[in-house]
Amino acid sequence: MGSDGKVFTLAQVSEHNTPKDCWLIINGKVYDVTKFLEDHPGGDDVLVSATGKDATDDFEDVGHSDNARDMLKDFYVGEIDASTIPKSTTYTPPKQPYYNQDKTSEFIVKLLQFLVPIAILGLAFGVRLYTKSS
Repeated sequence: MGSDGKVFTLAQVSEHNTPKDCWLIINGKVYDVTKFLEDHPGGDDVLVSATGKDATDDFEDVGHSDNARDMLKDFYVGEIDASTIPKSTTYTPPKQPYYNQDKTSEFIVKLLQFLVPIAILGLAFGVRLYTKSS
């Protein structure tokens, strides 16, 4: 175990974000996983990309084994000052005006409003020409 009881800020932990110096925050604890990068089954990029933030969700989402959780003890360097980690916010999509994607019915109504009077006029002229020629 490393330096038990040491408290780090997010800024301090974020400085360790390279393959030669990689620290992670998981469940409020800080781990120096630099020596484990080459042995990590998911590759070192996965661990390096989880630096500079609270990686708890990333760690839990993968579903690590009990053995992997026990291995964390070997990499422990201290605790994280929780007040330095920004609160996660839920995504709220921007409000957009209502948009009717199905314009088919509107198009048909407008088309009929144009074509029906023309058809009636055409029929009237046709009837008139037919009655004059008889």
